[in-house]
Amino acid sequence: MTADHAPHGQGSGRSALAQALHAEWTKFRTVRGWVAGLAGAALMIVLTALLAGVSSDQKDSPPVPVGPAGGPVTDSFYFVHRPLAGDGSVSVSVTTLDSRVAAGPGGPRPGTVPWAKAGLVIKESTRPGSPYAAIMVTGSHGVRMQNGYVNDLAGPPGPVSQASPRWLRLTRSGDRVTGHASSDGTHWTEVGTTRVSGLGTTAEVGLFVASPPAVSGGGTSTSVSTSTFEDLRIRGDWAGRGAWTGSQVGARSATFAGYPEHVSGSFTGSGARFTVTGAGDIAPAVRDSLPTGGHLRDLLTGTFPALIAVTVVGALYVTDEYRTRMIRLTLAAMPGRGRMLVAKAMVLWAVTFAAGLAGTALATPLGRRLAEDNGVYVFPVPAATELRVLLGTAVLLATAAVLALSFGAVFRSSTAAVATAVVALVLPYLLMAVPFLPAGISDQVATVTPGAAFAVQQTLVPYDQVASNYTPYYGYYPLAPWTGLAVLAGYAVTALAAAAVLLDRKDA
Repeated sequence: MTADHAPHGQGSGRSALAQALHAEWTKFRTVRGWVAGLAGAALMIVLTALLAGVSSDQKDSPPVPVGPAGGPVTDSFYFVHRPLAGDGSVSVSVTTLDSRVAAGPGGPRPGTVPWAKAGLVIKESTRPGSPYAAIMVTGSHGVRMQNGYVNDLAGPPGPVSQASPRWLRLTRSGDRVTGHASSDGTHWTEVGTTRVSGLGTTAEVGLFVASPPAVSGGGTSTSVSTSTFEDLRIRGDWAGRGAWTGSQVGARSATFAGYPEHVSGSFTGSGARFTVTGAGDIAPAVRDSLPTGGHLRDLLTGTFPALIAVTVVGALYVTDEYRTRMIRLTLAAMPGRGRMLVAKAMVLWAVTFAAGLAGTALATPLGRRLAEDNGVYVFPVPAATELRVLLGTAVLLATAAVLALSFGAVFRSSTAAVATAVVALVLPYLLMAVPFLPAGISDQVATVTPGAAFAVQQTLVPYDQVASNYTPYYGYYPLAPWTGLAVLAGYAVTALAAAAVLLDRKDA
């Protein structure tokens, strides 16, 4: 069948839709209030980003350490070390790892810190962010070998104690570092081998203790840990004439805030036995580990007021026609009522997307520049991720406008439509913005409501080896970015279909 002999009605259907789109576009751009509403939404995104950048003055904050891969890291711990020239090894038994957790004015009390760490580390220098590899015992996760701040290998499970010590060994051969563990100091199990670029000819090697904040009830509690090391043995060309040096790596950890007796780590002992106290962590940075840090979503908080603006425009785009009875003329001039609603949705989606994209494209670089000029560290993201956030935020606003349009077609009242849109879109956002909302409830809101679409703004990565508040409030969502956006799209399509059915029935 050729194009000249298309089935009857097919060409006319396409022509009718094109006419409907043209009519709706003409109608939309001639109503100044609707155009001003979308322009205002874009402006809100930009102004909020500028305000966030200007108001965040962190120029006196210490610089954020950057790891070998270029990402932000947490690198703060107590280090008892000596220089090792070339190849060599060090082994030790860990007999205790005791932690204390802040518990109000009474100071720290004994508690469990699952990712408290005590073990052996080889590091290019004591400079925060420098290359390293470490083997360690942990509070609740057994033996681990970690390197590069993001890599984590599991070793033998179980805690350590005087009755059940754990021997650890770290061996350097060129740029290869191997970690072993043993329960008796005789029979060894390899935990892992890794290549560590940038160690240099001489590296700092020795004992370390770290104690990250304990996570509880949507917040964190400061902690400090102490470990006892025995049977310390070394092999290779060790400098320092047998003397071990104690160093606080990184800035004094906030973990010690309010506890002056533990404002820095410490060690006692000599020969083959040491007791080391420390805090902080060696790990990739997460949102709540950098109180002065921000991420792309923080620059786009103007999405919230913009969301309200586009829902109002979306609802008014159809309810104004019912209020002025102009809808009768529109329906009379168009053979299919559903086609009219689809044309409205397509025009509204396109113009809202354009406004949203313009706002995000301006807000992101301007807000980032101002924030960084004021000393705020903004988590870096790949270009593809940033593009996804910009496009996704524009799609979010456009789809929310269509959902509001559908509510307007169903209720035929701007008040009812806007109120319903606020409950469906704004309320989930506000709930997810509550920092102490239980994680289970917050994740449910971010999974089953239209608010799931905000996952498209996620840029942060959760790590299994870092205990943190991985909730929407901090920028971590339970759904993948496009999956969350698909939830909102599902609501919008369903509501639009329901509106089309009701339109045919009520106006037939």
